[in-house]
Amino acid sequence: MKALIIDDEDLARAVVREHLAAHPDVEVAAECANGFEALKAVAQHQPDLIFLDIQMPKLDGFEVLELLEAEGKRPAVVFVTAYDQHALRAFEAHAVDYLLKPFSKERFDAALAKARAIQAAQPAPPSTPVPAAELAASARQGRPLERIVVKDGPKVTVVHLDRLDWVQAQDDYVLLRTEGKNLLKQQTLASLEGQLDPARFIRIHRSYILNLDRLVRVEQDTREHRDAILRDGARLPVSRAGYQRLRELWEGA
Repeated sequence: MKALIIDDEDLARAVVREHLAAHPDVEVAAECANGFEALKAVAQHQPDLIFLDIQMPKLDGFEVLELLEAEGKRPAVVFVTAYDQHALRAFEAHAVDYLLKPFSKERFDAALAKARAIQAAQPAPPSTPVPAAELAASARQGRPLERIVVKDGPKVTVVHLDRLDWVQAQDDYVLLRTEGKNLLKQQTLASLEGQLDPARFIRIHRSYILNLDRLVRVEQDTREHRDAILRDGARLPVSRAGYQRLRELWEGA
């Protein structure tokens, strides 16, 4: 079995490495200190199993999984995390296992045994893992997104939501407008809407979500067609339902 250890803490990686030393059938192909290193290592080594921390800078564990899913490269996962148990209950059934820091050698060995059992069951088709975006939403326990990761070939862009102007639906993709650029991400508009802060982002049209901070005014022509006018001069269509949502926000402010 080929494994990767992904954690931004040197000591945490050392603990996993020490426990794996007692299992000569497991090869540690690489250790990664952040999510970007992890993406490169998975592409290079094609591991069977990754020991993955969740709370990491730049890219967290869920974002790493989401980007791997986009390439069809999601390996078996053992989460190694300091997340509280309540949050973990939301997604624990959808990984091989999770190890709550600090963990014992016995608990580690039990997780590795599960990974071996899954590998031994191949080529029987595994159960479909829950998408990483859903796991992240469960772990956030209702807290909205703070950033969105987008992969375009080898390039990964992290979009912080205070830099997101608006979002447009494009079939099974969303177009993200940020800092004068357009980025495409494979996700539905409805799915993304459910993860955004409704006090900051509002569905103004069946095809558009707007960052309210970018809105200057709403214009209406003689045919009762409305447009949202943004700070940069962009115009986005506003449906009747979208205008009603805006009015409710303004009246409640």
